[in-house]
Amino acid sequence: MQKYIMHLDMDAFYASVEQMDNPELRGKPIAIGSTHKRSVLSTASYEARKFGVRSAMPSHQALKLCPELILVSGRRSRYKEISSQVMAVLENYSPIVEQASIDEAYLDITGTEKIFGPPRTLAESVKQEILDTVGLTASIGIAPVKFLAKIASDLKKPAGISIIEAHEVKQFLKTLPIEKIPGVGKKALPRFHSFGIKYAADMLRYPPEFWKERFGERGIVLHAKASGIDPTPVSVGEQMKSSSAENTFGEDVRDPQILKTWLLSQSERIAADIRKHGLKGRTITLKVKFPDFRQITRSKTLDQRTSNSGIIYKTGCTILDAEGYLGPVRLIGIGISNFEERGRQLSLLEPEQNVCDDKKLDQLDKAVDKVREKFGSAMLTRGSLLKSPSDK
Repeated sequence: MQKYIMHLDMDAFYASVEQMDNPELRGKPIAIGSTHKRSVLSTASYEARKFGVRSAMPSHQALKLCPELILVSGRRSRYKEISSQVMAVLENYSPIVEQASIDEAYLDITGTEKIFGPPRTLAESVKQEILDTVGLTASIGIAPVKFLAKIASDLKKPAGISIIEAHEVKQFLKTLPIEKIPGVGKKALPRFHSFGIKYAADMLRYPPEFWKERFGERGIVLHAKASGIDPTPVSVGEQMKSSSAENTFGEDVRDPQILKTWLLSQSERIAADIRKHGLKGRTITLKVKFPDFRQITRSKTLDQRTSNSGIIYKTGCTILDAEGYLGPVRLIGIGISNFEERGRQLSLLEPEQNVCDDKKLDQLDKAVDKVREKFGSAMLTRGSLLKSPSDK
């Protein structure tokens, strides 16, 4: 049986939602961002992209390219609402749906021909139902493997359908630029070019061992993809790998205490996030970015896993203090990872006192979560977060 993987990508999702909700924005160049000098764009409408405006571009640069650009503040809750409706539509076409992000998903549609017809017919039905349900367009790519389906979905944007059949894969890879292969970044690209590798299929001039010597295990994976091989399945309900939060400052911050205030707020956000998923993490990671865009990441692995914001915060502060005075900071963030499997039992070797303390902290955190869920996140706020930086 021929295997078919579908990748669906909503077109300029955030911007399209804003244009749908506000008719005055339709047909105009808009982007999600602000006029603040440190702001970067989340996405841009296709009208704005004609001027070279794109996501992750600083707002001030985008405004130079397109003086008529309209900047719109993002509405995360609205985007999540629409996203949930889109994912519900996809579940009508396959029981195997993997949401890759808020605006994209993979479906394993192998064997669905008897129900929905050939892949193109199914894709057209999916697009139409999404348009009827949420009023937005989507682009779809279909291929025998996951990474090619994602590449295909980008070929005919917006609102396009691209299908790479199994017998077309070899020829497709002969003309696919090597940088389109996931895992070949800007830093690695010059190395590939130095070996005369311009297109994906060019990698096959050398055996897998050649690439392993130069890129480690990643080299073998890239060689396989250049051959059209990708064993990665479409995963349903895959457990989250990490949770993080970060903030970019309007003005560079030099005071360590102000940085720690931000870490406390971020720690509460990620702690609430992983508790919502019933998870506890063991590795805490601190991220700091400087005005010249250099950045450092430092991690610390705890003896026991936790979902407590206080422990996450204190660990982040310990990591920060260990670095000493860093000078002006542009961005700071904290994350947690290394989660336990759901349903893990407590080890008999864990100290009884720690287990008792963890239970008390868990009960307190859950009580706080319930209050915030019912009355809003502002109902309970730590006293230290009520102070402005100028108060310190």
